[in-house]
Amino acid sequence: MKVAKRADVAPFHAMEVLRAANERAATGAEVLHMELGEPSGGAPAPVIEAARRAMGQERIGYTEALGIPALRQGLSRHYRDFYGLDVSAERIVITTGSSGGFLLAFLAAFDAGDRVALADPGYPAYRNILGALGLISVGLAASAETRFQPSPALLREAGRLDGLLVASPANPTGAMFAPGAFAEILRHCRAHGIRVISDEIYHGITYDRPAESALAFDPEVIVVNSFSKYFSMTGWRVGWLVLPSDLVRPVERLAQNLFISVPALSQYAALAALDCRAECQAKVERYRKNRALLLAELPKAGFEIAAPADGAFYIYADVRKLTNDSAAFCKKMLAETGVAATPGIDFDTARGHAYLRFSFAGSEEAVASAANRLRDWLR
Repeated sequence: MKVAKRADVAPFHAMEVLRAANERAATGAEVLHMELGEPSGGAPAPVIEAARRAMGQERIGYTEALGIPALRQGLSRHYRDFYGLDVSAERIVITTGSSGGFLLAFLAAFDAGDRVALADPGYPAYRNILGALGLISVGLAASAETRFQPSPALLREAGRLDGLLVASPANPTGAMFAPGAFAEILRHCRAHGIRVISDEIYHGITYDRPAESALAFDPEVIVVNSFSKYFSMTGWRVGWLVLPSDLVRPVERLAQNLFISVPALSQYAALAALDCRAECQAKVERYRKNRALLLAELPKAGFEIAAPADGAFYIYADVRKLTNDSAAFCKKMLAETGVAATPGIDFDTARGHAYLRFSFAGSEEAVASAANRLRDWLR
């Protein structure tokens, strides 16, 4: 029987590594997980309590396709308090994680055959979702010169474009736009009619300066965010979009048909997360310590730091002095040390063989143990 061509997308290698790590763990061998961007410790305590209350007090059924009004209003306040921006609740749409947000945004903003640029290295699901929808992803070979972010020069080299997807902080590099560069590229896109989608899922997790929302420079961009990272709600599958007014109704119609609604229980729980700033900031301080440890220890093991880890919880490491096959190296590293990391081929199909991504979202003890094992292994 026929298998659709749109299903022929590359695997998400981080999940492939997770499967191998779980198989190792099932034998009783220890695994130190540095392959996934998943905060350890789970959701904040008030989130769990809010879910329990909702189970007893709220009707857990379908909600409006755009999300429960209280959560949309809460996020509107979040933009005022966190960024000093006035974002109407009417422009905010609750989504099934950021993944559902990307799907809705791509479907509403682009037609099959449209060309959407994104920096390489970058989150693999961007290009895989684009490809499954019949859109053309245009890789921009970003480098340390632009902090692995896109630039107007790279966009001009790419030819005709319908869209640009940006992330600051980015996955896998953790790099942010240099001051002034974000506003510059948004001006360029507006002048050339390029629709911008800004992935802001790692906002709140920065170390030297706060992340800037694209909305501060252009209210017409599409913003994608989620409760998974800063609010530590991975698995609850609740995110959000901020949309230009003309896209709200198209996205609502798409959401009604594709998803009906985001799980109600997750929405009520996410509402409580907005008041958990202190607990969330405490986790950021843990990430800060893990980051400092890896920045100091990984070079001693032979891993060169490839990108500035301005935010998120990733180190992107250059391993050309150790291997020219990052996938094989990750398998060997897992087998011989128990440390699971993601090969760079997940993020950059052309140059990823020379890079690895380490996540430092885990506990301080696990990250320190991993660093010690890698140093001893490669000594």
